[in-house]
Amino acid sequence: MAEIESANGIKEQREWSNYEKLVRKLYMTNLYNPVKLGLENMDKLHKAIGSPMDQPDVSVIHIAGSNGKGSVALKTANTLRLADYKVGLFVSPHISSFRERIQINGEPLSEAQVEKYLKEIYDICEEQDIPATFFEVTTALAFRAFAQEGVEVVVLETGLGGRLDATNVIKHPALSIITSIGLEHTRILGDTVELIALEKGGIIKEGRPVLVGNNVPFETLKQCAEEKKASQIYQYEDLLGVEADQVMIEGHETFEDYDAENSRISKAGLILLQFHLAERMAEKGKTAKVILPETIEEGVKIRPPCRFEEMDIQVDGKSVRVILDVAHNPQAIDYLIAKLRANYPTAKQRIVVGMSADKDLKYCTNILLDYVSDPNKLHLVEASHPRAASISSILEANSRLADSHYETPQEGDLNGDGRDISSVSTQVQKALKLATENNEMLVICGSVFIMADARETLGIVEPRDSDVIAEVAGAGMRSSQENFSDSKKD
Repeated sequence: MAEIESANGIKEQREWSNYEKLVRKLYMTNLYNPVKLGLENMDKLHKAIGSPMDQPDVSVIHIAGSNGKGSVALKTANTLRLADYKVGLFVSPHISSFRERIQINGEPLSEAQVEKYLKEIYDICEEQDIPATFFEVTTALAFRAFAQEGVEVVVLETGLGGRLDATNVIKHPALSIITSIGLEHTRILGDTVELIALEKGGIIKEGRPVLVGNNVPFETLKQCAEEKKASQIYQYEDLLGVEADQVMIEGHETFEDYDAENSRISKAGLILLQFHLAERMAEKGKTAKVILPETIEEGVKIRPPCRFEEMDIQVDGKSVRVILDVAHNPQAIDYLIAKLRANYPTAKQRIVVGMSADKDLKYCTNILLDYVSDPNKLHLVEASHPRAASISSILEANSRLADSHYETPQEGDLNGDGRDISSVSTQVQKALKLATENNEMLVICGSVFIMADARETLGIVEPRDSDVIAEVAGAGMRSSQENFSDSKKD
């Protein structure tokens, strides 16, 4: 049963929908099926559903990377959609609804589609005794949906690493892309960029091309491509030429404009993909749809939500510029501030921030405090997610935050994990009001876990999962098991 509040404020009980039951079950899967790296479960599951991603009528673009892979995946899929291809997109994490992870032509799967295909996957797991994990089941769900809905091209983002990632059961991608390599998940992937590059390079396949970004150990990946007998390894300059003036953002450090970098990787990938699509259609005696240069330019303009997402919100007849960004580690926050300085050099700003518990809370908040100068310009929030940092832990980490805005949670506002369920909405409303009164911009940043509540409070209309699902999101998962955008570029 779920508790809902009616229009007159009375709380009522209702039955959970089939969608809610199934997605709750999915989120709780890892409590019963412990995660172990390897492809055995996923190989069995992919074969059980007919190996749809290895069929000749589907072209797969497989994308890995420490940063930027989600952005490149979205830009690529968007361009293909504009070129009149039926395209499937598989990405993680989501912001407001689980269904965002699996999209067809830019639209998330419907609840009815998730119900249908997820039930089929669970039936197969039970019949064949496959102890699949959250990410394995979700990957299989995407594969099943894309096959049944007649998708022509699939853009597939890895979750963690590459070599042992659930998505890496595919045998014949049209193209593999590795966007960047940085130190991340070192306990699992290795403690040098070269070792991590070899894990990401696990998606390189024999006889298939691979495209890499500039921020990778190229010689390591070149050797990996040669050992795996890839048809060719490319950097984007090989296809686009060298850009005369690289777009830079000046801050305490000088940063590349990573959106420009991701756009160039996407453009180069689309050029390579066109060769594959032309060959595939020629084998059938047909002509491939042409992806025009202007279509590519338009398609790569898109950015993932909450990655320096800019919007204007109306408050009491006034317009407030709002920036949403999932910067929640020191490197990402430095980049966000550099971009704010570059794009809004004279604007006064107010910041709402919430963090994950495993981040360096003192270091991250010190960067923000140094930027705004006055702690009264900061609003601290805690997400309702079990891995979110509480207000008390943020305050304990940094005594300079004592004069910031925050709520002391009341017992009635706490969820089962002891988190304040009203924290984000309360502070976003307060910050919007003060930003309006003081002619300020509002920046909402930090953990992805705060973004669904923030977007809802801002009045953004989009698919959003119910509290019935949200209360179990992340159950039984460590951060390394679910890729919650620990990056500055994604």
